[in-house]
Amino acid sequence: MYKSNNPIPSYKNDFLDWLEIEKGLNSKSQENYSKFLEKFLTWLKLNKLNKLKPHELSPDHIRQYRISLARQISPSTKKTLKKTTQNYYLVALRSLLNFFADRDILSIPSDKIKLPRKKSVQAVDFLNEDQLKSLLEAPDTSTIWGLRDKAILEAFYSTGMRIAELLSLDREQIKLKPETENLELRIVGKGDRPRPVYFSREAVYWLRQYIESRDRQKESLQEKALFINFRNKKSDNHRLSPRTIQISIKKYAIMAGVPITITPHVMRHTFATNMLSKGVDLRTLQEFLGHKNITATQIYTHVTSKRLRDIHRKIHDDKA
Repeated sequence: MYKSNNPIPSYKNDFLDWLEIEKGLNSKSQENYSKFLEKFLTWLKLNKLNKLKPHELSPDHIRQYRISLARQISPSTKKTLKKTTQNYYLVALRSLLNFFADRDILSIPSDKIKLPRKKSVQAVDFLNEDQLKSLLEAPDTSTIWGLRDKAILEAFYSTGMRIAELLSLDREQIKLKPETENLELRIVGKGDRPRPVYFSREAVYWLRQYIESRDRQKESLQEKALFINFRNKKSDNHRLSPRTIQISIKKYAIMAGVPITITPHVMRHTFATNMLSKGVDLRTLQEFLGHKNITATQIYTHVTSKRLRDIHRKIHDDKA
């Protein structure tokens, strides 16, 4: 280990290169780390610490930075930053300290930065069977965009895909023969991890209806994206945006009379909860969802535990 004479901010580009080469992070992840680390570098500058060298960074500096994060007001919510948001900034700083250690640059150990504790049980919103049925029936399939939205909802529920994964699908990836009833597709998900996803018979049926209707429209034949915005005449890129999907799903939730706030991720939660309730084990569900760690999948265990408890109580109450 050696004491560097270079200030901490001067290492930003080398740190991002290290993330790419040594850690194998993709460009989007690097962009996020850059944004989160910039918060710390800005804090250094505001506190006239931008010439601070790695070995001069002290536990008190870390404490003061954490206090500033905890007290910061979000411009959008007008509330203090959530602990999960604070964690993003602290994880980026910890990674920078790991970079210093990897380069034999003397600095405070990364494990000195403790992350704020999350709630022991994370709330998971999901649809019950009646709510799901009402939501899936909400789109008007007599229109091209209604067919598209119906296919999207069915695909969300059948595959458990994230919104970015679904919207990145291209038309050429969906090869449906006349006899095709179920479809297996290999996608590259979060963290560049490939995994298979499965479209049910119902999802395949509505995909087929949407694609056949879409392909009859001449202006759509050359579109690369699978799910496109038919009303976007001003742009050359007609691939649907996440925002458009979110607005559509909320509209259908209102039409269906679903009481909870519906997002694409609620559809993913519904997929996962349904899998567990049908007997799928956590390790298998982890593969379905494309989670890197099983801990990410474990948020669903309390949902199924409650379901089992309710069933147990109902059975025993009926006997009373």
